[in-house]
Amino acid sequence: MPDLRSQKMVASRILKCGLSRVWMDPARPADIAEAITAGDIRALIKDGVIRALPKRGLSGARRRKRALQKKKGRRKGHGSHKGASGTRLSKKEAWMTRIRPIRKLLRQLKAEGRVDNRTYRDIYIKSKSGIFRSKSHVMVYLERNNLLKVARAVEEAKK
Repeated sequence: MPDLRSQKMVASRILKCGLSRVWMDPARPADIAEAITAGDIRALIKDGVIRALPKRGLSGARRRKRALQKKKGRRKGHGSHKGASGTRLSKKEAWMTRIRPIRKLLRQLKAEGRVDNRTYRDIYIKSKSGIFRSKSHVMVYLERNNLLKVARAVEEAKK
């Protein structure tokens, strides 16, 4: 069988595809070997002796499986993190998840009468400015500064 590398290279340039996609009819190697110009190769392409094979596709099965796992909450470890912490959970969402429970706690304490209106307002404004990290942080602050009414009454009863 003759060496058809140069014909294959010319054909790939004409067909605008890679060498691996150029198909040459194995029954007609002599005709292909005689073709030395681009015009000759074009004639063989027209006759169907040389043609481009279809592109090989990529299977989407692995991609779909991965997407399903991510939907379940898998594949989210440190190795999968890209970008800063603010990119995974926006600053606004992080703020909302922090402030809503704090405000709910304050409303609850006020409804139970454990804090007076003035203390409620004071803590509300402080929480709005971002002083408190969590509900437990608010409770620690209230206890340390003796701002809880029920706690104060229990301490006086102990004495």
